[in-house]
Amino acid sequence: MAVTIDGHDLFLSEAVVNEFAASLRGNLWRPTDTEYVASRALWNGLFDRRPALIARCVEAPDVVAAVCWALSSRLRVSVRGGGHGIAGNAVCDGGLVIDLSPMSSIDVDQSRRTVAAGAGALLGDLDRATQEFGLAVPAGTVSETGIAGLTLGGGLGWLMRKHGLTCDNLIGVDLVTANGELVRVDDRSDPELMWGLRGAGGNFGIVTSFKYRAHPVGPKVLAGFVLHPIERALDFLEFYGNFVADGPDELTTIGVIRMMPPVPSVPAELRGVKVVGTGVCWSGDIEQGQRVLEPLRSFGTPLMDTIGPTPFVEHQAVLDQGAPAGLHYYEKSENLPHLTPDLIETLVRHGERVSAPYGFVGLFQLGGQVARVAEGDTAYTQRDAAYSLVISAGWEGPRAADHHTNWVRSFWKAVQPYSPGGGYINFMSHDDGKERVQAAYGPTKYARLVELKSRYDPQNLFRQNQNINPDNLSG
Repeated sequence: MAVTIDGHDLFLSEAVVNEFAASLRGNLWRPTDTEYVASRALWNGLFDRRPALIARCVEAPDVVAAVCWALSSRLRVSVRGGGHGIAGNAVCDGGLVIDLSPMSSIDVDQSRRTVAAGAGALLGDLDRATQEFGLAVPAGTVSETGIAGLTLGGGLGWLMRKHGLTCDNLIGVDLVTANGELVRVDDRSDPELMWGLRGAGGNFGIVTSFKYRAHPVGPKVLAGFVLHPIERALDFLEFYGNFVADGPDELTTIGVIRMMPPVPSVPAELRGVKVVGTGVCWSGDIEQGQRVLEPLRSFGTPLMDTIGPTPFVEHQAVLDQGAPAGLHYYEKSENLPHLTPDLIETLVRHGERVSAPYGFVGLFQLGGQVARVAEGDTAYTQRDAAYSLVISAGWEGPRAADHHTNWVRSFWKAVQPYSPGGGYINFMSHDDGKERVQAAYGPTKYARLVELKSRYDPQNLFRQNQNINPDNLSG
């Protein structure tokens, strides 16, 4: 038994399903197929959803066929790229998963410094392909993340202060609309839709291919982590806030409070230890970077200092072990201004209570090129924020779930008075409802996005996301 877009039961006959399967070049997995189990698994093990069918698309016409078939029966739909989203939206219960993961080809045009990438590609795929030519697309911090969700939600990463967000480097897409039409979209053909795709893109169609602007990077960057005992958190964060406030664009940092995870890259004596510190990526001249980072590295007596010349591809994967697939994850996000003593005290007071073995607090430093893009140029919002805060808990199995999620929620509530409002859409969990989505964009942009949604998806077919309702639907 399947489920319609409106939540009603739907019977799909074997003949109808077989006809759909025959229309695909890719595979159609049913619950009885061996491949179904692995294909429905998500990075966030908090979710155990069971779709009626999984369409493994190998080309754009497969996506068109899947959308048209779902439309004909009003079948519930979700779209899977990398399956790495915190909210678990890539897989739906009782519906059709349109799985783009086989569509992972990447084509680099070295002379034009552009990259065409299939929507199923992961960040690691993109990094390896572009670094062969000494190029990079600013994209994320975990190599196993899918490029699709990352790009369409904005795209915070290690290169953003120098080269902007991932969505700022998006120059065109191939998109399957809610009526099953394959269109090419860029700033000339449809500037309003491109505006919406840069920050709220999962609401308007299924992107099958992205075209990016790439930049000369590497092959090595000056990168790594400096970590101190949690007892030094107040002093370190005061220093850190002053150190990064006027930092060069070449420097992007992520301030962190966390419990060190039980992974091979962490020395045995530090596993389970609570720390404060920062990760850094300097994407300019290495010698200049050494001079810029010297005050950071000479502050106090760190427990660990791994900063050094590092292949960019290697640095892009440095956080992978700390976010393994299959754990239970829960996050909240908030935009923050520059660090004040009261805000630092709040961050430390709640951060030092982290109990999840894969729990952390991340202060993604913004500014630089992120802030130079005009606020109205993209759906991504609040470019004047100093930091994008993520509060994340990660743990094994269902045990202590309430304890870990309550820590995240109480922490998030405590920082609200310091926030100008809103957070990063890609850091929002499954229980962040309509009000949080509205706050992520602000009233003016949200109204504009509703108009765009009403034009391209008036029946809200693409609703398994941080959803923007068309103006003819409520809820």
